[in-house]
Amino acid sequence: MCPQLVHTWPGSGHMGHIWPRPEPMGPNRKLDVPVYDLSAVRGIWEVRVKKYRTRQKKEQERVENSALARIDQQWQYRIYCKSMKAKELQQLHHYLERSLLTEPPPYGGHLDRNTDVQQEDPRVQQDEDHPDRKDLIFRLEGDRWLDFPRELQWTTYLQEWHVRRTRIRQLPDFLALFTQLTVLEIPRNLIADLPPQIGKLAALRRLNVSYNRLSRVPPELGDCEKLERLELAGNLSLSELPFELSSLKQLVHLDISENRFASIPICALRMRRLQLLDLSNNQLSDLPQDMDRLQELSTLYVHKNSLSYLPVCLTNISSLKMVVASGDALTCVPTKLCNDPEIKFIRLYDNPEKRRKKEEQEKTTNEKRRRWREQEVKDGSEKEFMEAYISTLKDRDTVPFSTTKVSISCLL
Repeated sequence: MCPQLVHTWPGSGHMGHIWPRPEPMGPNRKLDVPVYDLSAVRGIWEVRVKKYRTRQKKEQERVENSALARIDQQWQYRIYCKSMKAKELQQLHHYLERSLLTEPPPYGGHLDRNTDVQQEDPRVQQDEDHPDRKDLIFRLEGDRWLDFPRELQWTTYLQEWHVRRTRIRQLPDFLALFTQLTVLEIPRNLIADLPPQIGKLAALRRLNVSYNRLSRVPPELGDCEKLERLELAGNLSLSELPFELSSLKQLVHLDISENRFASIPICALRMRRLQLLDLSNNQLSDLPQDMDRLQELSTLYVHKNSLSYLPVCLTNISSLKMVVASGDALTCVPTKLCNDPEIKFIRLYDNPEKRRKKEEQEKTTNEKRRRWREQEVKDGSEKEFMEAYISTLKDRDTVPFSTTKVSISCLL
């Protein structure tokens, strides 16, 4: 029997715990090594982390839905009004009543109550035809604008933002307050990053950030589960999309053309309701063999890439109506894709002169980046031409086997 060690507490008069005396170390001693199942430990912690995140999310929703946020906003508004002069305050009230901007004010940054609405603008004319709708739309255009007006934060009832051709570099920090926003059109600006707060726009249905300077897309965008149309064309440095965008199950239109994608994002193949996918003018060398996951896909743009073949799985998509590809390097095309009368298969060929110029442009990438704004305008006009041309082919009974786009310049 193993000897025991009895420990007596000093001055207590009674004995304490009885501890077994440790056995001497030796070569024949047996050691009990505990064995743990790491997968079980990981499972326990995953459950705990999930519960913690759920509680954290519920608490955040409770705070957002409580009256404290609205009360704080009202007090901030009152404090802001106290710091303004009488004339500026009158202009602010006038702005909040109209909620419409078409021309930027002078560099002072305050809103001019004499700002006129341009009736020749078709978008403004459409709003005039629907007076109830125009009060819910915010418009901003012009290269004088360097930032969003601070007064905008008091118009959280707005449902649409249309901001284009400005020098704004980032979205405002109060973007998350616009929970009723359904349309966010911000093309042709200088925006370099989308904030994580964009995931708070739960009602968002259309997002256009084309021809900006994005290099990444925040994974929080996947929380906008009602999104139906996403346009990210012409950002030049964009090369991937986060996997979290797989939760955009309502998306029907995805445009990621004129970027640097070397392959189709995995999240795009999980958008089951996708009807139009524009992958043109990227760096694709092949298409995945499981593209037939997109069973509702009707239009596919893959021209201006380095594709040498089209996968057979495209013929399994019964809803497919149009495929546009570049014919210069394309050597293998499924027979059904060419012969099916229900599918309009269009090959676009570049003329040799343009091909030579394209190779020269690839050698001068640094110079192209320095002239980013000029390239943006060029790519945008070319994309508009291609969209207009392809739309005319949809109404034709016959489709030409090949098409060559020729650039013509006239000197008057």
